Amino acid sequence: MKPILLDCTLRDGAYIVDSMFGEAAIRGIIGKLEDSGAEIIECGWLKNKEHVPGSSFYHVPDDLCRYLSRKKKNVTYTVMIDWDRYDLSFLPPCDGESVDAIRVVFPHGKHREGVTIGKGILKKGYKVFFQAANTLAYSDDDLDALADEVNGSGASALSIVDTFGAMYEEDLERIVARLDHRLSPDVSLGFHSHNNQQLSFALTTHFIRLLSDGARKTVVDASLCGMGRGAGNATTELVVSYLNRKCGRHYDMDAIMDAIDTYMGYFSERYKWGYSTPYFIAGLYCCHVNNIAYLLNNHRTSSRDMRNIIESMDPADRKKYDYDLLEKKYLDTVSRRVDDRDAESKLRAALSGREILLVAPGKSSLTEKKKIDAYIKENDPVVIAVNALLEGYRYDYALFVNPARYDYAKTTAPEKFKELRRIVLSNVKTAADGDELIVAFDHAAKRGWPHFDNAVICALRLLDRIGVRDVAISGFDGFKHVYNESYADPLLPSLNPENGWDALNEEIREMFGEFRKNAVSVKRINMITESYFA
Repeated sequence: MKPILLDCTLRDGAYIVDSMFGEAAIRGIIGKLEDSGAEIIECGWLKNKEHVPGSSFYHVPDDLCRYLSRKKKNVTYTVMIDWDRYDLSFLPPCDGESVDAIRVVFPHGKHREGVTIGKGILKKGYKVFFQAANTLAYSDDDLDALADEVNGSGASALSIVDTFGAMYEEDLERIVARLDHRLSPDVSLGFHSHNNQQLSFALTTHFIRLLSDGARKTVVDASLCGMGRGAGNATTELVVSYLNRKCGRHYDMDAIMDAIDTYMGYFSERYKWGYSTPYFIAGLYCCHVNNIAYLLNNHRTSSRDMRNIIESMDPADRKKYDYDLLEKKYLDTVSRRVDDRDAESKLRAALSGREILLVAPGKSSLTEKKKIDAYIKENDPVVIAVNALLEGYRYDYALFVNPARYDYAKTTAPEKFKELRRIVLSNVKTAADGDELIVAFDHAAKRGWPHFDNAVICALRLLDRIGVRDVAISGFDGFKHVYNESYADPLLPSLNPENGWDALNEEIREMFGEFRKNAVSVKRINMITESYFA
């Protein structure tokens, strides 16, 4: 039996744009998918709240009518509900004018409850498709129980869902073999993948091949440009190409390309989805993507720390999103307490009573170097490199606040790195290499902001702690919208991967203002170069 396509752009992509695709895009995407020959178009979600025009969250099926120019007989129009988040009392009997089928998604351990909801939907005349979220967690016995429940429900389809993007081929093979053997022949089997390990398309094609010799109908999910939460999904354009070339299908690729050219460019330029290292970590540990999003949005968490945080969680907790627990794990990981009394004593003896020049890595530390050199010659400050070693400077110390910046400096300027006295926060390392001075992270960082570990702010807090009075700063410029325009060394590892430059600038300005207001020892701060934060 030839597989058929289910496009879920407007449903899974709703996570990216908070459902607000806009009326033109919803209408246009549905129209182009109709033109392409897609058999099933998932148009969004049913929610308990009233529909807002331009949203792919609908309250009742009739809300979809405004986006359908003319309903096609050979297309099944679907929406999805969470098994426990939509009140079926809002759902009217199916009149055939808008929604034909409803997909019910339920988590592992709730298949009986999900199927019960599906039976209520069937009574109202809609087709029902079930989505078994995190199918990877199902044992063979669980899969048998799932199939038995679905067999007696009257549902049209059951989909395997790789919720965390954690499956490998052998995982999919086990699940497909068990369900194909146990499911009634008249129930279609589907597959919905996520791209956390760059395997979404490969697993989709493998799913198709596993069932290619059988009589069972199969359905594969995909979205335009892979649009979907976290690492995204299999891409409709790749899946359509495969189905046309390998499975004898005849989808109109021009219509798919038109949908991408006309509607998807706007979203891909303004929003981010798809494979990334953080979402690989989610797949590696079968972790809910909301945990990753929290660490990205609320802390500038390095990939190494993120992996350690997720690894430290109980497997059951990874599948949920308990933000209080996650915050505790984050603090436990980055604090890495050390006894830094000796290190602080040495710094206090060396630096108190001296003016300190912090050379931050902003572009002005390169473009205004003559001015900075003149200041150094006239004032003879202790020169401290902040999180980066720039060409042409003679430093007395280097302060490292970030593991990636520490490794970058060690690799790109090994001789300078080796000869410098280094001050290293304990979130980077806890054991000194040579005469490094390891300072407790908490003694240089003050929480209360998502990016509280800004290197210059940490340097100022440490200097205030050890009794420094006068500080000059260069290269504390502020972020430009293009990353390599912000730094003297454009290859420095990025510390703000979500590109929220304006928000980050305002946050640092607030932290800097708070520091100046509450500093105990630091009484004078002289900006040698122009700074957004001054």
